[in-house]
Amino acid sequence: MRALLVSELADDHRGCTLTDLAVSEPGPGEVRVRVRAAAVNFPDLLMTRGAYQLKPDLPFTPGLELAGEVDALGDGVTAWRVGDAVLGGNRFGAMAEYAIVPATALRAKPARLSWEEAAAYGVAYLTAWVALTRCGRVEPGEWVLVHGAAGGVGLATVDLAKALGARVIAAASSAEKRAALADLYAPDSVIAAEPGFRDAVKALTDGRGADVIFDPVGGDIFDESTRCIAFGGRLLVIGFASGRIPEVSVNMPLIKGFSVVGVRAGEYGRRFPERGAENIAAIDALAAEGKIRPHVHAALPLSDWREGFAMLERREVVGKVVLIP
Repeated sequence: MRALLVSELADDHRGCTLTDLAVSEPGPGEVRVRVRAAAVNFPDLLMTRGAYQLKPDLPFTPGLELAGEVDALGDGVTAWRVGDAVLGGNRFGAMAEYAIVPATALRAKPARLSWEEAAAYGVAYLTAWVALTRCGRVEPGEWVLVHGAAGGVGLATVDLAKALGARVIAAASSAEKRAALADLYAPDSVIAAEPGFRDAVKALTDGRGADVIFDPVGGDIFDESTRCIAFGGRLLVIGFASGRIPEVSVNMPLIKGFSVVGVRAGEYGRRFPERGAENIAAIDALAAEGKIRPHVHAALPLSDWREGFAMLERREVVGKVVLIP
């Protein structure tokens, strides 16, 4: 099978090569999946140079998310049959024609989704669901400010917030991304992610501020967000794409009555397995009903993996890039 192999940890993904490998057999409790599409995520890029917290033994194949067909079953697997259309994945291994995945890490692909959409869907929408419903407790009619709204998780959050009946302000860094956001999901407003955005948010919300703020950026964005959040608001910390981990003086949440809430969707599911299953069932139901629509920025052949990686690094992607083995 063809696979992207990381044989050396190096900058600029110099340790990555597209190569031919033997097709492995699934072990007990595992499934072999014929991969039809694999999403490209920032952790995949970081792992190729050893800059992510998970550091697989060399050599390894990157790729967190996939969609495809069950090709073979390991001993003890009864939940799946050969030919089933599935999505899911593992911590790595998706960027290949075949992948070995724990049976429990797969779920049925919603029929409405293409292979590409299904591969791009799971992590982003699960994060958005946990952020908005479990941590943000968003209510219909509330104002939700989404930073990094053109990224994979940000775009999913815009889409899901609209589906939940919220009023959405989408913030993005370029005019091209803002135009794409308006065209794809028609949020209530699209604003520039630049200093002074708090004035735009205050004007849109009649001076009240946003009830929920989704922040995967951190740094200056977080600092200014504390100045345009409503009393009783929820400021959701997703990550620190800016590179700076911000701090907040606790007198600000005291005076303004807002909460700062950390969001870790995977950890949430591990801590609360029943609720984790409910989260997955909820987003799959919305996808099956056509109420949410994952967006694929580009679908490239696996041989063009380097261009797919570069698209993310240039921060030009609206939604997700997927590779087709």
